[in-house]
Amino acid sequence: MARIRLEAVRHSYLDRPAAESDYALRRVDLEWRDGGAYALLGPSGCGKTTLLNIISGLLRPTEGRVLFDAEDVTGATPDARNIAQVFQFPVVYDTMSVYDNLAFPLRNRHVPADRVDARVREIARMLDLEATLAQRAAGLTADGKQKISLGRGLVRSDVNAILFDEPLTVIDPHLKWVLRSKLKELHQRTGRTMIYVTHDQTEALTFAEEVVVMHEGQVVQVGTPVELFERPRHTFVGYFIGSPGMNLLACELDGDHARVAGHRIAYDGRLRGDAPPGPGARIEIGVRPEFLRFAAAGEDGLPVRVLRSIDAGRYRIVDVGTRTEAPARLKLLVPEGGRIPAEDARIAFDGARTHLYVDGWLATEART
Repeated sequence: MARIRLEAVRHSYLDRPAAESDYALRRVDLEWRDGGAYALLGPSGCGKTTLLNIISGLLRPTEGRVLFDAEDVTGATPDARNIAQVFQFPVVYDTMSVYDNLAFPLRNRHVPADRVDARVREIARMLDLEATLAQRAAGLTADGKQKISLGRGLVRSDVNAILFDEPLTVIDPHLKWVLRSKLKELHQRTGRTMIYVTHDQTEALTFAEEVVVMHEGQVVQVGTPVELFERPRHTFVGYFIGSPGMNLLACELDGDHARVAGHRIAYDGRLRGDAPPGPGARIEIGVRPEFLRFAAAGEDGLPVRVLRSIDAGRYRIVDVGTRTEAPARLKLLVPEGGRIPAEDARIAFDGARTHLYVDGWLATEART
């Protein structure tokens, strides 16, 4: 296993990149401890796979260094880095049996036959492949073939890291949940460094101890699932994580408060000294639907119109619109049986969980 560090890594697929927009991966400085479980999360085209391939050695970065345990491996091959990688689509030998597919990485390294057999059967049990060990891989479904790919990535116990590039894309929804649980269980049992690429927030947040959120080739936040949910450093994180995502509302600054349509709204912390809004800056407050509520009778709140309500089981998702010249739409969650006013609706904000953003970036620090 290895501690992995990326120093000032950038990558462009152009021969002579000049502008920042020429880079598919903007500057990345990251460090992952030995034995951690990590996820790279973001939409298609955000740079996740480019970053993963730089870590694995399939791609050499245009700039910067990759270090494993302080050793510079920027120019080293995947084999020299001792990496196992599982790709989005199955990579199997169709003419081999399931058993031989799983055994191949071990036999290639001259592992004794008894240890090969024990390890293959352990992984087969874990992935429910025992009944198909004698079958040729060509006869399996896409699900079955991808389980072989997962097994081949997991079968070696001597790798520095196991990298997963959206490995559950072709797996049916129920089996996805089962395999995610098994991967997490395997990580807890073996303590191997695992890096998991996905566009699915559920996969990332349930698998990883720490998540790297990427947007347009840039790392916008690194944090635990709780940190990403409760204090998004960028509006994209608030939008991308959570269902529904974070509400954003244009505002003006009024001391330690934001002002929307004349209504003062408290936000967490205070404006950082390095984040004063310049001329033309986009100033917004962000608050998750979980931290909004309808104000009680006589209580101050932002006037809104109730637009629609959707039953989601234990709560209702309520869409409201501000009573302004250019109405903004917000969502809030109302517990089952909770009051939804028909008229004179006002919403109250949880100030401790309402954040201020300037040009998309969190602009506050905690009050002391």
